[in-house]
Amino acid sequence: MKLHTLSALGLTVTGDAEITGVSADNRDVRAGDLFVGVPGDHVHGARFASDAQARGAVAVLTDPAGAQFVPDGMPVAIASDVAAVLGRVASDIYGNPSERLRSFAVTGTNGKTTTAYMIDHILTRCGAVTGLVGTVALSIAGREIPARLTTPQPADLQRFLHELLQAGGTDLVMEVSSHALAQRRTDPIVYSVAGFTNLTQDHLDYHDTLDDYFEAKALLFEDTKSEAAVIWTDDDYGYRLHERLSNAVWVGRIPREGRGWLVEGDAAFTLTGESQHVCHTGLPGEFNVANAALAAAMVLEANVPGADDAIADITPVVPGRMEVLSERPRVVVDFAHNADALEKAITSLRHDTVGRLVTLTGSAGDRDALKRPIMGRVVAEHSDIFYLTDDDPHSEDPEKIRAEIRAGAEGLVEIREIGDRASAITAAILDADPDDTILLAGRGHETIQDVDGQLIELDDRVVARDALARRDRP
Repeated sequence: MKLHTLSALGLTVTGDAEITGVSADNRDVRAGDLFVGVPGDHVHGARFASDAQARGAVAVLTDPAGAQFVPDGMPVAIASDVAAVLGRVASDIYGNPSERLRSFAVTGTNGKTTTAYMIDHILTRCGAVTGLVGTVALSIAGREIPARLTTPQPADLQRFLHELLQAGGTDLVMEVSSHALAQRRTDPIVYSVAGFTNLTQDHLDYHDTLDDYFEAKALLFEDTKSEAAVIWTDDDYGYRLHERLSNAVWVGRIPREGRGWLVEGDAAFTLTGESQHVCHTGLPGEFNVANAALAAAMVLEANVPGADDAIADITPVVPGRMEVLSERPRVVVDFAHNADALEKAITSLRHDTVGRLVTLTGSAGDRDALKRPIMGRVVAEHSDIFYLTDDDPHSEDPEKIRAEIRAGAEGLVEIREIGDRASAITAAILDADPDDTILLAGRGHETIQDVDGQLIELDDRVVARDALARRDRP
């Protein structure tokens, strides 16, 4: 498209150029791109316009403050609020790809990744060609791309949707974070079905209060963002959201007013609404039954052909989500990084643990500190041994983070504090009895640990497998 057509969106356009793509990162610019220069915390992105031009950018979208950095003679479109228009601009340039896809969005505190993988699994069994956007990875028709954010920035997201269509894609499945909704990263996508898992304390470093956090999540269910809503209403905030929305569909073990799906059973469960379905998930834990029920209901509500058969088995491989690495001792890796997720993960493992239940976790730095003692208490109340270690300290003092977690657990459980996470994982596994269960919580699929800006390769699963191999040596 021509740059001058952006004036229809209220932008001030100087010069003209043929635009074939969009990039907000000068390092990722391709020939023909519109380079987006947005103000950052320290540097205005438009400062990199010259480098973007050298890499093939043909024009710049920025705000009035960034216009001064655009090279002389380079076409420019100026918006008073770039973030507010970027999604629409990128969508228009790529031909509005979301309008040609059936789309599913999942939000909530815990369970987003697993539920998204479950939806993707069901759709694939139905014969769909899917694109998956989430915390663990992006995938286009089965081809994986490592994910940097739960929800990509608008330019990257619209390019992804364009590439999905080029690969023959029919369906989009997305995790949508509260940050993304507050920052309007998904605009102008209107999802076919939006789902809500639950809401518990998290991200209060970004949102001032739990209610603010909830309101950010609730944005996904506005008419401008989704056509249908499916909500797990056994959660207090899910029930609150359902009460707010006149046409929402409920899912849960507790019957509600209006259209809904009643869940009965455990790993093998029935889903009863306007029709009845027998479903099964091989992923452990009551919370994964809830995730599977929500995923099945969302696909059923979208009237996807073949869904009746496809939801009979809902057992995708979800990296770092209740991922079992060994059986004796049982070693499980999970992303649980807040109190609610930890409690659900630990208690789901407790009922079939013959020996001791050992939990290893820490908490990320530069994040919600209020949850740390609560996490410590939850681990102490439900575990036999607590290995207290580091997560991603970022710029915070890791000893301070551990002390805040320890404050909630002190005197309630045996605490073995080992700051170095690899050493802690190794010690937990080498000290375990064959009947013990060891939960390695907090990082899940992550492979890089940030320690005061130093990026260290650390994959809990790799370290655990090395320790398990040491146990097996004579």
